Amino acid sequence: MILSLVAAALAAAQAAAPQPFADAVAPPPGETRADTAGTPATTGGWTLLVHGGAGTIRRDRITAEQDAAYRAAIDAALMAGQAVLAKGGSALDAVQAAVELMEDDPLFNAGRGAVFTHDRTNELDAAIMDGRTRAAGAVARLTTSRHPVAVARAVLRDGRHVMLTGADADRFGADRGVEQMDPAWFATPHRREQIDEFLRREAGAKAVSSYDIDQKFGTVGAVARDARGHLAAATSTGGLTGKRWGRIGDAPIVGAGTYADDRACAVSATGAGEYFIRVGVAHEICARVRLAGESLQEAADAVMAEVLALGGSGGVIVAGPDGRSAFSFNTEGMYRGRLTSDGVHEVAIYDDE
Repeated sequence: MILSLVAAALAAAQAAAPQPFADAVAPPPGETRADTAGTPATTGGWTLLVHGGAGTIRRDRITAEQDAAYRAAIDAALMAGQAVLAKGGSALDAVQAAVELMEDDPLFNAGRGAVFTHDRTNELDAAIMDGRTRAAGAVARLTTSRHPVAVARAVLRDGRHVMLTGADADRFGADRGVEQMDPAWFATPHRREQIDEFLRREAGAKAVSSYDIDQKFGTVGAVARDARGHLAAATSTGGLTGKRWGRIGDAPIVGAGTYADDRACAVSATGAGEYFIRVGVAHEICARVRLAGESLQEAADAVMAEVLALGGSGGVIVAGPDGRSAFSFNTEGMYRGRLTSDGVHEVAIYDDE
C-alpha cells in the first residue's frame, strides 16, 4: 500500500514538474561519518542528490516494510528530479520537483506529515537557491500551502524579498497559484502520537526535548548540478516536535540549511537546526570549497565535525559544479540518494552503507 502511494505521488510530481529554466534567464530584482570520498567529475552531465533526514536511524528500529518504503520514497524523489534534468531542465527546477514529491509523502517531516508544534498545529518552512545568480527564496511558518518549496520559489522569482513568513506568505503563494489546503490535511496519526507523547512527558517531572521524541529528523532536501553546469539547492521541513514561540530552524535560513553558489557547491542540510544556524553550515561548506580549496567531502566533514563539537547532530548533501558530490553526517543514519547522468544510482539509509 505504501509503495503504491509512493508510485502515485511520483506520477503526479512528474506531470506537474516545473517548466525547464522558467525563471533562470535573468536574476530576479567529534566523529563525522561519510559514506563516500566523493564522486568523479562529470562533464556536460547532471547530478542529483536528495535526503529525507538524519538521526537515530538503525536497523533495529526500522521494520523491513519501513525500510523498503523509505528507500522507495527516496528513489521516487530522485526520479522526479531526473524527469527534469534528463530533458535538459535546470537544477532549480529539478530540486523543486524532488522536494515537492517528498513534501507530499507523509513519511517525511515536510508538508503533509510535518510534526506538530506545542499548540498542535503544523508550521512549514522551506528555502530554494539558484547557484548561478545566488538568488534565493525562503518561507517560514506556513500553515496552508501544500508545497512550501513552491512558495519559496515564487519568492525567488518575484525577487523583491528573500524571506516571507506566516499567513502573509501563504497568501503570497496563493496569489501565485500555489495550491492551498485545509490545515488538517497536513496532520497524520503518527505525528499526533508524537505530540501527545511530547506533551505527556513535558507535564511530568522530567524535562523533555524535541530531540528525545523522535531522533529521525525528517527534513527533506535536494541539490543538483544541471547539464549547463549550474547548481541549485532546496530544503523543506516541519521543524521540531513541540516547537514554540514561532521557532524557525535552519532549513529556510539561506547560508545555514540551504545554500548554492556555482563557484563552489550546493548544500542542503538536516538535523539540529539551532546548531546549523550557529555554524552557518551550508555557507561554511561552500566557503571552504571556494576559498580554501578543500574538496566537497573535506569541507562537509570538517563543518559537520564542528557542529558535533558544539553538541549538534545531522547531515548534509553537497553537489559541485564539476558533477562531484558528497554526503556527510554525524548520526547513525541519513535517508539519502544520488543519481547521475553517467549511471550512478544509489539509495541508502544506514551509516554502514
